[in-house]
Amino acid sequence: MPFDFDKFTVKEPTIAFRVLMDRYNIELREAQKIIDKGRLICNDETINIKNSKIFGNIKVLIFIPKSRGLKPILTSNDFMLFDKPSGVLVHPNKVLTPYSLLDEIRHFGNSKSNGAHRIDQETSGLVIASINRKSEIKLKGMFEKKEIKKSYLAWVKGNTKDKFIVNEPIKSRNDYDTSKHKVEINKNGKKATTYFKKLIYNKKLDTTLLEVTPITGRTHQIRIHLFHVKHPILGDPLYGVDFNIAEAYLEERLSIKDRVKFTGAKRLMLHANKIEFTLDNRYILKSQVDFVKELYLGVRF
Repeated sequence: MPFDFDKFTVKEPTIAFRVLMDRYNIELREAQKIIDKGRLICNDETINIKNSKIFGNIKVLIFIPKSRGLKPILTSNDFMLFDKPSGVLVHPNKVLTPYSLLDEIRHFGNSKSNGAHRIDQETSGLVIASINRKSEIKLKGMFEKKEIKKSYLAWVKGNTKDKFIVNEPIKSRNDYDTSKHKVEINKNGKKATTYFKKLIYNKKLDTTLLEVTPITGRTHQIRIHLFHVKHPILGDPLYGVDFNIAEAYLEERLSIKDRVKFTGAKRLMLHANKIEFTLDNRYILKSQVDFVKELYLGVRF
């Protein structure tokens, strides 16, 4: 389990946040965050007051990375680049998350290394991780300013046009009683634009490989835009299936066999394939995964 207790002894009464700052070489706000989350325990009592003095037997619940051997495909002074497999979270969503890409980011980087952006758990492909806090701020700022261009590959149902654009606003949904979609096309939503280009059409499977370039970065943008034009992504268990299938997926009751039957693939066939940006040098970074081959691994004929 990545989160585990670090146990040690403090001999002299010391302010709680100072103990954390000195032991983990972290800033005040990070130390306060640990205390706010109830992760500092002194002599079996949880410490809630940041400036209280503590000594004796100390336990701190912290993230301890445990690598599974997924190495970065590129490393620089500012960032690392990973080819994330489908099914792996970029960041743990709870203390009990057994494994995420952050394990590898912190293992090959350091305690200050972090993912500079996120892709969905089931989306595979390129993820940039910062080496330190300074580069994290810079990279996240570049993503916010659209200075980093990303493109994806998607296997979708049916035969699409050679090139097309979807320019439809997206709104988050709060009511899941009639649909399990996280977002929807809605005139009151936020502007969203996605460019699509056909690369391959597989007549036998009636599926198309698209190059996808999102201009905006809305939640589930590619998935909802493709669903909107009636070419849902193969393997998508939310967009393009009925309510009962989506509910079974979310409740982890959907078998692999039924997922292939109702969605066309074992996994979401969406892959972050290329990233372009300038950070001291000009980078055009491409995934090393053969996503064409992934189609034949992910579907049943």
